[in-house]
Amino acid sequence: MSKTKASLFKIIVVLVLLTIFPRLYRFNNPVADWHAFRQADTASVTREYVKNGIDLLRPRYQDLSNIQSGKDNLEGWRMVEFPILNALAAFTIINLPFLNIVAVSRIISIVFSVGTTVSLYFLVKRISGKNVAFLSAATFALLPFSVFYGRAILPEPAMLFFSTGSLLFFTRYLDKKNTLWSYLVSLVFLALALLLKPFVAFLGPVYLVLAWQSFGKNIFKHIELILFAGLSFLPLICWRKWVEQFPSGIPANDWLFNSNNIRFRPAWFRWLFYERLTKLFIGFFGWILLFGNLINTKKKITELMVYGSWGMGLLLYLVVIATGNVQHDYYQVIMLPFVSVLIGRGAWFFYRYWRKKIGANSAQLATSMIYILMLLFAWKAVNGYFNVNHWEYIEAGKVVDQNTPADAKVIAPAFGDTIFLFQTNRTGWPIGFEIADKISKGATHYITTSYDDESRELEAKYQTIVKNEKYLLLDLTKPIK
Repeated sequence: MSKTKASLFKIIVVLVLLTIFPRLYRFNNPVADWHAFRQADTASVTREYVKNGIDLLRPRYQDLSNIQSGKDNLEGWRMVEFPILNALAAFTIINLPFLNIVAVSRIISIVFSVGTTVSLYFLVKRISGKNVAFLSAATFALLPFSVFYGRAILPEPAMLFFSTGSLLFFTRYLDKKNTLWSYLVSLVFLALALLLKPFVAFLGPVYLVLAWQSFGKNIFKHIELILFAGLSFLPLICWRKWVEQFPSGIPANDWLFNSNNIRFRPAWFRWLFYERLTKLFIGFFGWILLFGNLINTKKKITELMVYGSWGMGLLLYLVVIATGNVQHDYYQVIMLPFVSVLIGRGAWFFYRYWRKKIGANSAQLATSMIYILMLLFAWKAVNGYFNVNHWEYIEAGKVVDQNTPADAKVIAPAFGDTIFLFQTNRTGWPIGFEIADKISKGATHYITTSYDDESRELEAKYQTIVKNEKYLLLDLTKPIK
């Protein structure tokens, strides 16, 4: 192995380890941490595949309620992202049954996060050089917000890998390196990223700028580029057309855009640029490194165009999907590679500037201290995400799994949150009320951790299976005579 290849190998090993180890934090915790409702919905598709077989075109999950779509969903359809990740996890569990859903799903997310780190390194290396590339990839690996969502049971980790990988192979195609192979890989990766998260379309300006840098005004004469754009969206269009047959399984999504008229209001700026970017992403001190991007005296126009188009695409995303981005912080996961690049690039330029002023050692110490403070303050804002706040759901869910038939349909009231329902390992409803209606639709059991008026009324009508100070499990098929 040549010296250059050995050095590259060491860099990749370091980046892989920096990505993996932080994401093992509380790895064995149940799906009951931050945004667990979305993770539970994702994981329950995998669970239904394990139980009933893998059907990519007809994914189902545990929630039978009308909360998501406004329509009764007694078949449990889950028509959101194309379920390739669920199929991968289910296939693994079916063939290795000693593994559990949570562990397999988190491992898959971590593997994709590793892929994103490595892809980001090679992408930025091509544009900004190896020093900026390493700092950018390491930042993606270490930012606490990235760590949490890089092991969450969501489509986001895979989306980041496929979108970043697509950009990487697109640059290789433009550089005429394994042209056909790079073109096809980039195309397939982009199609998969769009199937997982259509919002990847907002990265379109980056592809356009990269192509313009290579072909200039002749860009529109290259038929393969037009085919690239059309073919990458074709699977998404087909999937969206297909799911129209299952309206009860399509969550309402009009609210994502600007349903509460928050766009450009003070709250929009506060939540996205202070609460999320400043606190969660870069822990306040990251702004010093971000401003480092402005002190580079030898700015390359290619860098400015690529990163500028990347930033403009993401800003447009925040503007268009205004309410969704304010309401759910995981909508900003798509921004992590870009923010990591700005931090890595800014840190490098900050160091080089101060190296001339105060010497290499002092500049390195100052840059390192700011970087560490950024991580520490960001960790202070994010560490609560890993907490499990409802251990009683876990315990009660096990009781349901042990004391009800496998085909039972359970009412597990949690104000519509599917965390509790997921722990029961049964399909059903994550909300109470209108119990008679739910029984008519197949509900067989009722589990609650809140001994409220509803549970007391039902306890007087139906046979109790288990009751203690923590939970109450009732058999709705056996009324008390």
